Amino acid sequence: MSEAVLAVNFAGPHVAIQDAGRQGFMRFGVPASGPMDRLSYAAANTALGNSGNQPAIEISLGGLVVDCVSGQVTFAVAGGGFIIEHAGRKMGSWTVETLRAGERLAIRPGYWGSWTYLAFAGQLVANRWLNSAATHALSGFGGGRLVQGQHLTVTDARFHEDRVGAIPCPIFARPRPEVNVVLGPQDRFFSRETVEAFLAAPFRLTDAYDRMGVRLQGAALTPIASLDMPSEPIVRGSVQVAGDGVPTVLLADHQTTGGYPKIATVVDPDLDAFGQHRPRDLIGFRAVTPAQAIEHARLRAANTARYLAAMARPATGRCSQPK
Repeated sequence: MSEAVLAVNFAGPHVAIQDAGRQGFMRFGVPASGPMDRLSYAAANTALGNSGNQPAIEISLGGLVVDCVSGQVTFAVAGGGFIIEHAGRKMGSWTVETLRAGERLAIRPGYWGSWTYLAFAGQLVANRWLNSAATHALSGFGGGRLVQGQHLTVTDARFHEDRVGAIPCPIFARPRPEVNVVLGPQDRFFSRETVEAFLAAPFRLTDAYDRMGVRLQGAALTPIASLDMPSEPIVRGSVQVAGDGVPTVLLADHQTTGGYPKIATVVDPDLDAFGQHRPRDLIGFRAVTPAQAIEHARLRAANTARYLAAMARPATGRCSQPK
């Protein structure tokens, strides 16, 4: 069986192994984790013909540099507008190439995006916790954060010449200035004027940004009721407001319960693109009804399914990006 061994020359913060997520354990207080941008993670694996839950490396704005010590393996990078340096060439993310012994692969931030994904045509060996290699950043459980000097092994490493080439980046993978939200479930804790202020002007993402969530800077969303609500389950995309009136959008490693009111919830189909915003970017919120959110989710699911079906074909058979 072929094998490729990689040495980590450099790894920035939040660079870790992720799979599709640890499902079914939130009732026990265990976050699902998984990729911050699920679409890009799936695109990288699908472009290589991998299963939808194969471990990959999630790369933050800190970047990653690896050296191929032995073997060869075809890899894919998808997500954001990152810059790749490989075999003396510089290219953008959303591509499939082959890494050979003696070569270096460097992935660094480019013009847009906060996260990109490095997948391999083979099985990236990774620790598992509760049947998942997804890394929970706070505890380190799962595949774990990458560190300088670490060696990575890809078993059943494959060379896919027919898959080398560009991966179309779908329009809906890019961050946009406004995301859809459903108000509530605790919008009653805020005055009508406060809710209108939340929807009227954009907020700025702050540097208080990690896999648990991102704090926003903008209009103060001060609750009008005492914060005596009992803790309750929280979902990814909840816009939680603390007593100081500062909202936080909860992301992949969010806590499973919380006692602060949620003024709104970002609809799930918009969360991947939201996660690609960088600190200091502006983001606005547009209220939709639950029925509109469901319609939006169904449409996005259909578009995503068509896109990934196209990516599953060899490079010469891939269609152009869907609208």
